[in-house]
Amino acid sequence: MSVSTPPVFKFDNSYANGLEGMSVPWNPAKVPAPRLLRLNRALAQELGLDPDALASEAGLAVLSGNVVPEGAQPVAQAYAGHQFGGFSPQLGDGRALLLGEVIDTQGRRRDIAFKGSGRTPFSRGGDGKAAVGPVLREYLISEAMHALGIPTTRTLAAVATGEAVYRERPLPGALLTRVAASHIRVGTFQFFAARQDTDRLRRLADHVIARHDPSLAEHEDRYLELLRAVCERQAVLLARWMGVGFIHGVMNTDNMTVSGETIDYGPCAFMEAFDPDTVFSSIDAHGRYAYGKQPGIAQWNLTRLAEALLPLIDTDEDRAAERAMAVLKTFPDRFSHHWLAGMRGKLGLPATGDVDADRDLVNDFLALMQRHAVDFTLGFRRLSGVLRGQPEPLQALFGAEAEGLAAWLTRWQARLGEAPAAEVAQRMDSVNPIYIPRNHLVEHALEAATESDNLAPFEALLGVITRPYEERANDALFAQPASAEQSAGYRTFCGT
Repeated sequence: MSVSTPPVFKFDNSYANGLEGMSVPWNPAKVPAPRLLRLNRALAQELGLDPDALASEAGLAVLSGNVVPEGAQPVAQAYAGHQFGGFSPQLGDGRALLLGEVIDTQGRRRDIAFKGSGRTPFSRGGDGKAAVGPVLREYLISEAMHALGIPTTRTLAAVATGEAVYRERPLPGALLTRVAASHIRVGTFQFFAARQDTDRLRRLADHVIARHDPSLAEHEDRYLELLRAVCERQAVLLARWMGVGFIHGVMNTDNMTVSGETIDYGPCAFMEAFDPDTVFSSIDAHGRYAYGKQPGIAQWNLTRLAEALLPLIDTDEDRAAERAMAVLKTFPDRFSHHWLAGMRGKLGLPATGDVDADRDLVNDFLALMQRHAVDFTLGFRRLSGVLRGQPEPLQALFGAEAEGLAAWLTRWQARLGEAPAAEVAQRMDSVNPIYIPRNHLVEHALEAATESDNLAPFEALLGVITRPYEERANDALFAQPASAEQSAGYRTFCGT
């Protein structure tokens, strides 16, 4: 460990200072034997922090929660939420704390928060702790999502706490430091709407506008326009999830941010063989949050946000509902627009043209992949090989007797027209990853870290998935889907 230099955070705590009654001041629990598992040095520099200071003994004291850094005002945030369709009027940060906010090197306000920092007034009987496995899962997946260009919270550090946490069995404890544009959720609005606290609801909305949509501050209908802005951000986010086969697994309203970032990497996973009904979450028994249902669930969640905002949108309840519904009805078209734009990129198609024809071309390729159980990531990635005169890798995915593939390829190449094949192939490879966090590799990395304190598989996987587009011969194994034995009955867990 480096020389002990206290890290300097230039905190500017607008949430804790400006939104009284929306959180509870609280300090993280102290831990007995902290040890740095991983520091995201590049992110630290982006935040204007000194990585060496964070990696020092004094930095570890901060990242473990044993020392609250100067200027921090730790709070547990209040929120409610619909969980699998059922409303809980009080959830809140049961194992998380917002330490404070910093302005990063690009002038953006970023939250710095702990996850797994001990009990809070919102813990509802839980221990408030986290285990090494779920902490490293969030590190892996959030950094992979960032590398894929998908809006996401990120991980600054993972620290082993030196204590056991008890789930089905004792597990090594850990703490994660999370960075976000903000931690304000749909459920944050629901918390105050459920209490008919219009004053705090308005203050929260104004805070969000100032933070995420400052151009709306003087708008006559700023609260309606806030709903419109959140709808647009979520349409972009969901289109990008769908474009890489990501399944969140627990799209409750307390897990949807108004900033449009992916948050809470619990029972998440990446789909392999394409099937819209794919579910990995052990707690999603009825497939509510299956891959293909995610856009619809996003609209359902946004409807809950609209309900919370009604008192601010218009004093006449019926008129407020009518105006909000008009915005919500735009979501399917918003999502469809961004989805098609992403899929056109994945197929190398021009950005303009016959929308219906292009949508049919995309959907027909997806139908072919589903019929032949083709890996979603490799199915798109290997298409570029056809343009390079190397169709064999794609054909191998579908099988020698793949009905309909040849006819589809003819239609696709006709749509590409006279565009230079090499340039199109290069563009496709820049948006179709070859490496994603393969579920079996994630599990292997987490098991090695948990059972043997061996971080080598974690480090190797992290190094590959944070460079997802450049194919490397030495990393060929990281591109391969799980075997049938590995994928049979695969389930993910929330990690709480």
